[in-house]
Amino acid sequence: MDEVCEVGRKRSGNELTGKVFVCKDNIDTDQIIPAEYLTLVPSVPDEYEKLGSYAMIGLPEELYETKYVEKGQMRTQYEIIVAGDNFGCGSSREHAPIAIGAAGGKAVVAQSYARIFFRNCSATGELYPWEVAERIVDKFETGDTATIRFNEKTITNERTGETIELKSLGDVQPVVDAGGIFEYARLTGMISS
Repeated sequence: MDEVCEVGRKRSGNELTGKVFVCKDNIDTDQIIPAEYLTLVPSVPDEYEKLGSYAMIGLPEELYETKYVEKGQMRTQYEIIVAGDNFGCGSSREHAPIAIGAAGGKAVVAQSYARIFFRNCSATGELYPWEVAERIVDKFETGDTATIRFNEKTITNERTGETIELKSLGDVQPVVDAGGIFEYARLTGMISS
């Protein structure tokens, strides 16, 4: 599983730099991973990888000409998703952050989240769910390179040079760093290894 799964290995050091995929408001879990793919079992390495190949496949083609994962590919070139308001709304499926993580996504920076999606990011350890106080989807274009600085709690658009402050991840950051709630509990002695 280690060869396809990056849970607990999303970053090294203080920075995460990657290409950006931009989404607008109200991206729901059916757009992130449609129900027809929920039969894939994330704990099976081949199925985990395949789940990633379907990440964001439900986005309307007329609004998103660029695909998060190109047809025929298993991984995305976009490690960071920049999104608007209410990202991850809809059903409570934990497959949504898992699909993005399985595709190679490492962080989502959104104006706001559906709470269950935010919690599933932490519980699974798949994504850093950063929030931002201002609307930033209009400050990035798909394909831009961004750098998230964890200690400074900022995201910088490398094309424009603009740096935007992020809200603190708080107690979520060490859980995602560990690889999810169970790995965090093991590392901190809450449950035995």
